Parts: sequence; C-alpha cells; structure tokens
Amino acid sequence: MTENPAAVPVETASVTDRGLSEKRPLNEDSMLSDPERRIFAVADGVGGAQAGEVASQTAIEVLGEAFTHRDTGEDVEDLMEIAIQRANDSIYRLSREQPRFAMMATTIVALHLDGLRATIGHVGDSRLYRLTPDGHLRRETEDHSLVEEEVRAGRMTPEQAANHPGRNVISRALGAEEAVEVDMKTVEVESGSIFLLCSDGITRHIPDPELSSLIRHAQSLASACEEMKRVCYERGAEDNLTAVLVRVGGAVDFPDEDDEVTLVREREALHNAPTLPEKPSPLLHRPLDGAGADERTAASARVERNATAGNLSKDKKVAANSGGGALRGVGVLFLVLAAVALAFYVGMMFDRKGMKRLASAAATPPPSASPTAAALEDPEARFDRLRRAVDLSPTSEAIRMTAESNNQPLNSDDPEFLYLYGRAMLLTDRQQEAATAFDRAIQKINENMTPRNGELMIDAGLAKVAAQMRGGDVAAARVAANDLGQVIRPQQSEANANANSASNSNASAQPSPGASP
Repeated sequence: MTENPAAVPVETASVTDRGLSEKRPLNEDSMLSDPERRIFAVADGVGGAQAGEVASQTAIEVLGEAFTHRDTGEDVEDLMEIAIQRANDSIYRLSREQPRFAMMATTIVALHLDGLRATIGHVGDSRLYRLTPDGHLRRETEDHSLVEEEVRAGRMTPEQAANHPGRNVISRALGAEEAVEVDMKTVEVESGSIFLLCSDGITRHIPDPELSSLIRHAQSLASACEEMKRVCYERGAEDNLTAVLVRVGGAVDFPDEDDEVTLVREREALHNAPTLPEKPSPLLHRPLDGAGADERTAASARVERNATAGNLSKDKKVAANSGGGALRGVGVLFLVLAAVALAFYVGMMFDRKGMKRLASAAATPPPSASPTAAALEDPEARFDRLRRAVDLSPTSEAIRMTAESNNQPLNSDDPEFLYLYGRAMLLTDRQQEAATAFDRAIQKINENMTPRNGELMIDAGLAKVAAQMRGGDVAAARVAANDLGQVIRPQQSEANANANSASNSNASAQPSPGASP
C-alpha cells in the first residue's frame, strides 16, 4: 500500500442495461461506483417481478452505507464482509416478512481500493477480473454456481460447463439462507491495473479471452463498456447486463501481442488436477432422471431405513406396524400420525443443522466420484443425496428446482421432484406450498404405483401432515392423517399375512416329535 492512497488516481466507467429478453422486462442488476470512497460493486438480483431488483438494490445500499460511515483506520476486509453479511440478513428478513418478495436473492461482487491494495468480496456468480499492465487477465473470483462446483470437483470439464443448461443456477446468494459465507481476499496490485466487475449477463456472451482483448484494445474505459454492451446485444443479450471498469494508477500501453493472451486464475491447479476433493454442494442431476423402481417387498421398510429424523424409525414403525386396536379409531390415528409428522419435521431440522455442522467441520472432504461413476449412480442413492442437499440448503435448492422447472415446480410429473420441492418449502416455513407439493407427489404416485413409490408415499403423507400442522390447518391435517392410515393399513395387513404364511411354512417344515429324520 502506498503512503498516500488518495494520491493514486482512479478512473471509472460503467454500463447497465436490461438486455433484450422479454422474460426480463426489468433490470434486476444494481451497481455501485463511488470513486471518492473507492468502493465499487455489482449485484445481480433473482426472484422475478420486482423482487430481484429489491434484493440487488438492498445489497448495494447496505454496502454503500457501510463505507460512507467508515471510521478512520477500520479494517477494510472486516468492514466489507460485515456489510455483506448485514445485506444478507436484510434481504432474508424481507423475503420472509413480505410474501411478494419470497424467494428473492442476489449475487454481489465488491471491490475497495486503498492505494494499490485491492480488497475483494463476493457471493454468487457475478465476477471480478483484473487485467495487469503486462496484458494478463486474471479472474479473482470463483463462481458459486452448480456447474462451477462440478468443475472444481472434477465431475465436469470447463467446456461442458460452458454449454450446460444449468450453468446459470447459483448455489450461493445473499438472502437465500439465514447466514451466508462470503469469499474475501486482499491483493497488492500494480499501477495501471484495470478491474472489471460484471454480472453474468456479460460473461454468458463474452468469453474471457475476448474480454481481455476488448479491454486492452479499447480507446477508453467508457468505450470498452459500450463495446461490451454492443457485443452482448449482437449475441442476443439474454439477461440483464452490468459492468463496472476501474483503473488504478495511470493508463499504460499494453504490450503488442496477438490475442492468445494468458488467462490466469487464482487456483488454476484445481482445473488441471486428475482427482479433486469434492465440496459439499447441491447436485446438478434432476431428481428421478430415468430412475427405475427398487424391488423391495414392503413399503414400510423405507420408513425404518429412511429415518431422516434421526431416531424417528421407532416412531414410524409404530404407525406402520400396529395393526391392532390402537389405530382402529380415526381420532387416535390422527393423534399418532400428527405426533409422528411433527417429529418428522423436528427431525428434519435437527438433521439439517447436524449436516451443516459436519460440512463446516470436515477437514478432509471425501474424494469425488468419477463422471462414469456418477452416470452409473444408483437412483436411490442419488435421491438420498438430493434429499441431503435440500436439508442442508433448502432455499438454494428451491431456487434451483424452480429454475429447472421453468418457474413451475408444482407442475412437475415427477413424484420425487415434487417431494423434494415440498421438503424445501417445509424447511423454509412455506407450509401451504409444501402441502400442495406433497399432495401432488401423492397424486403422481397413485398414477404409477411401484414398490419404491409406495415407500415415498408414506414419507410424503407424513410430511403433508407435518406441513398442515405447522400451518395451523388441523382439519386438513386430520384428513391427511386418515388418508395416510388408509395407505398404511393394507400394507401392514399384507405384511402380517406374508409373515404368518412364512411362519406356517417354517412350522410345517419342522419334523414332528419322534419322527425319524
């Protein structure tokens, strides 16, 4: 850092535009460019209608206020991280208190310059690049997106990620969860360095090598911004686009060279390693993508095995295996199933917190599966992994599933997808939508009953009761509990009959006393 940071000149330019897509009539991007306080940021809102705009603008305002009232000598990295955390809290609370803002979230990438020291913070897939005076482009941020996590885990190549239909589905965002992890770093830079902060509306149309060439050959920062907009429009401008360019120190003449400029990443080795550690992250695969039925003989087996609620297997066995008088009365059945359903919900919450602790405490993540192994993954194992992802990050998973289903998750014909979406809604306290999703899952199961689907029906039925109890609709919960009882009784009767038949067969096979062998 220089002795007098204010003596280092800073030049800026910016552009923001809603793009050409009719699906995005509003510009949900927001930006901050404050050369006086040397704080810059880009935020890309998600959530539809006005929600994305509110989320991104809230993030920018909170960050701007923090640096407006910065105390002399205050640590910049701490200040930026705290400000982004506060923005997350504000957006999260607003999304929970105002129904029209439900599910809103935003990315953010921020830069502060203190002389030639750059402090960077980011969440999501908005990016920050640094173009060095020798013409090398360095990406200083790593996308928090599903495909980028798959690339870092070694399950997908960068080329596959660039063309993947889910490449814009983010795995981390402000407002998506009650708490968020912010990636922070501080680097020393050279005079003449140029920073680019941008939303994915820029990077989806302009690859890194072209960005480097465009900035190096532009006559000014302003003309570079206009050229980025022109190129995006020429290629469809499918998303809102925002870019902020910042040059620290005086302008430099980039060396004459062809466009084969080196693109440097902070952790380039991650992309070249043959085997990589796998980070806990949501999965890309759509639930029940060609899954076959598991030939289990009794649906109640899953109730014991699929004890998401920790020690809940014993309670579920009571509901599934008591064929006597305890379940003869509908009122008693309702009380039992309601208690089990609420335990189911509490267990989900407990398990979710436990997984978060394990994820944060894991010192050595397990090695990632190879692409071949992922392709051959057992459908039941994949469903279990998807369920764990929902329990670990329900809001992010709900956003992913909503994006995958063209914003119509409840119209899916996939019962496992509907169950997982309902589970995410249950954990984010959107009980009415959760109950609807579970009900839809049950309907789809009835249209295609298999042993595996029969197991899922019990879980969906319990979850539906839990959602209705949590939502205060006791009458609907009573009806749902009675419906679930109608499913459980025939299954238990059949299981008891099979058990009796097996017992009789074993008895007849035993030699009678005194008989010769």
